[in-house]
Amino acid sequence: MATDNNGDNSDNVRMGRTGHRPFWVLKLSIGIRAVHQVGAAVFLTSFLLSEIGRPPPLYILLATISGVVLLLVEAMRHRQIYRELSGLTTFIKLLMIGLAYHGFLPETLTILAAFMLASISSHAPKLYRHRLLY
Repeated sequence: MATDNNGDNSDNVRMGRTGHRPFWVLKLSIGIRAVHQVGAAVFLTSFLLSEIGRPPPLYILLATISGVVLLLVEAMRHRQIYRELSGLTTFIKLLMIGLAYHGFLPETLTILAAFMLASISSHAPKLYRHRLLY
């Protein structure tokens, strides 16, 4: 019976299919992730500190484009990301941010919750993050 680094039983867990991702793409994604964090940090800060006002369009664009690229890079490796916990939490995060940004949910609390969801799900062990849900 195989176990992963956390001691969890990995034989009973259905993981998503993985594909090849060139090493240079992985290295490039690290830089893109850093750019994404800058855009996302400014976006989050603009909602947490009301005196700043709405996020500047440049940072919204930066976070959006880098986020799409990161999702595409992840999809190169994790071919079933739309069926994994990682894909579901990404969809929920985007839905929460969209609803809050357009005034359907309380802005500050919802944006903060979306960022916390993203942080927790992206740092969860691979066994959970890439587990197939359906």
